Amino acid sequence: MDINKAYGYNFPTPIRFGAGVIEELVPYLKDHGLQRPLLVTDPNVAGLSFFKEIKKNLEQCGLSVEVFSEMHKNPVKTDVIQGGEMFHQTERDSIIGIGGGVALDVARAIVLRVNHTRDLFDYDDLIGGDQYVTEEVPHFITVPTTAGTGSEVGRSAIISEDVSKRKRILFSPKLMAKIVFADPMLTMELPAFITAATGMDALTHNMEAYLAKNFHPMCDGIALEGMALIAQSLEKATRDPDVDSRAKMLLASLMGAVAFQKGLGVVHSLAHPLSSLLDTHHGLANAVNLPYGMKFNFRGFEDRFNRMALALGLGYGKGNLVVEYLFDLNEKLGLPTKLSAIGVMESHIEELSALAEADFCHPNNPKPVSRKDFKRLYIEAL
Repeated sequence: MDINKAYGYNFPTPIRFGAGVIEELVPYLKDHGLQRPLLVTDPNVAGLSFFKEIKKNLEQCGLSVEVFSEMHKNPVKTDVIQGGEMFHQTERDSIIGIGGGVALDVARAIVLRVNHTRDLFDYDDLIGGDQYVTEEVPHFITVPTTAGTGSEVGRSAIISEDVSKRKRILFSPKLMAKIVFADPMLTMELPAFITAATGMDALTHNMEAYLAKNFHPMCDGIALEGMALIAQSLEKATRDPDVDSRAKMLLASLMGAVAFQKGLGVVHSLAHPLSSLLDTHHGLANAVNLPYGMKFNFRGFEDRFNRMALALGLGYGKGNLVVEYLFDLNEKLGLPTKLSAIGVMESHIEELSALAEADFCHPNNPKPVSRKDFKRLYIEAL
């Protein structure tokens, strides 16, 4: 990969990848007759210089721009409703999601909300809500600024209920972006903690997708390459970032999101309740739980772990070293290896275990996970 080049590929979303591709955003909008975009981002990104530069550039080129950035760290239904109201009140003609997983999930949910007026959670995929996604949706563009969720190439959004914090999945192929502008230069300002936590999120996506029980050999190959890119670049991107390490992480994040259409597993079901109950950053929750979830999955899947070990640079037939590698990686990145370090107490275990059992990810885990298993894993990680 030549970091000085821009690349274009489809899988299936059209993706423009490379340093500087954000400069193609204005010509793209004008070519498609779009004059009034709603920029959807989170409050942190809204204050960063690169976001202000994007907005300024759009305005200087004669476009009318509005920004929606009122959203929670773990987005809830009212965030989406308010964004949809802004779209209508300010008469927008398109939506550009700029940011990490939170901003892109909210942006995608607003895309759904604009012309779909049932209760938002009537569209929950887990209850067959995708059947109601029948109307046209606004032109949707994504611009990732973290290398974690890969939500820029997704077709679903995870939004929580306001009170219970229960996570719901809004899904439809209609919610895929029309184009992605993936510019590693936009990730250069990320602080070390966010780089590390989102990077471990991307690693979790690739590893869990590879182990997921569904048959999808294309996703398996993509996941292994994603793991290899992360092993080559995550420490560098966190401690001493350059464009090459940032570009590899951004690619690996995209690949993880493509791969996990195959499914996820026990780690995400351990992590989701931490975000719901304790408002834990999703990437951090995955990072802490990843070694324990992989330890749970190892026996019976040694061949898969051997292949992951090879991708991670541990050598041939070294699957037994994967769990130790993950603990060491967290420590090298300055991330905790125990749940107690992120505010989990013994009194939380019962509720966390119940939420984990009810989560939608672990049914695709390569081996079954019971509430008793979740409780044991939380106690081990505490």
